[in-house]
Amino acid sequence: MNAATVLVTGANGFVGQALVDQLLRLGKRVHAAVRQPDSAPPAAPGLTVFSGLALGAQTDWSASLAGVDAVVHCAARVHVMREHAPDPLREFRLVNVAGTLQLATQAARSGVKRMVYVSSIGVLGAETNGRAFHADDVPAPHSAYAHSKLEAEQALQALPAGSGMSVCIVRPPLVYGPNAPGNFASLARALQRGLPLPLGAVHNRRSLVAIDNLVDLLIRCTAHPGAAGQTFLVSDGEDLSTTALLHRMAASMGCRARLLPVPPELLAWLLRLLGRQSTAQSLLASLQIDIAKTRALLDWAPLITVDEALARAAQPAERAAASPQRPGTAGHRH
Repeated sequence: MNAATVLVTGANGFVGQALVDQLLRLGKRVHAAVRQPDSAPPAAPGLTVFSGLALGAQTDWSASLAGVDAVVHCAARVHVMREHAPDPLREFRLVNVAGTLQLATQAARSGVKRMVYVSSIGVLGAETNGRAFHADDVPAPHSAYAHSKLEAEQALQALPAGSGMSVCIVRPPLVYGPNAPGNFASLARALQRGLPLPLGAVHNRRSLVAIDNLVDLLIRCTAHPGAAGQTFLVSDGEDLSTTALLHRMAASMGCRARLLPVPPELLAWLLRLLGRQSTAQSLLASLQIDIAKTRALLDWAPLITVDEALARAAQPAERAAASPQRPGTAGHRH
């Protein structure tokens, strides 16, 4: 299968932007779907932008799907720290489940051959305890967002057989790289400013994925025959404690990590007291991922190492975007 034309939803997001850029570098034609015209990727040869496409049960995707071989569905209603919806799960379902099913149904009717759904490791749970998550583990979603991602997975897997479109699901953990949002960006700013952090005695084990590695896998999933009907986990292949990650982030930025050895139990208690349970989990708990299935079925390995990825993340965005790709990028490997 050759995915010459790829529709990327959420093309203005952190993952979507990186994916569009790499597909264009590989000579693919890209249809980029965004909600607002002013958030569209910059004009480029091979790129067609479709704006006004909010993810919902009534959205008409027909124009953006014309001539498309594969869809990589990155768009979603994501978890927010300050949720204002009276029924968050309902809101997540309207977008992440009903909206995804609407897209998939129209994609199948339009002759799309492969849909790659970017889900979340949260489908399997919030943390691990001595045993890494495997792709085929029984789901145990820990939040309304994770529940909606699981329900979207199940809706895609229940699509009628014989449509001609196969579905592939990818569940990433925290994604980092140049201009990464969320916790990674907050920690990087704190290190750059030389702020003391109470994270010098955290001996957890967490799997992360660099944006380069995730994008590489997503592109492979658009065309690899072994990806059809499968669910994959993805990571950098190296698990780090929060303490070790901060030291390596600081080294990549040319600064020193000022870490205070506060007992994790005390820190967890303080964060829970402040209503920051999710922060406590992401900084202190373990979350390990086994990517053996991904390696075996797709003949895939992480494109770059953690240290290479952290070095890229420390670069200004424009320099990182212009950095040459290492030999063996997706589309050039067999």
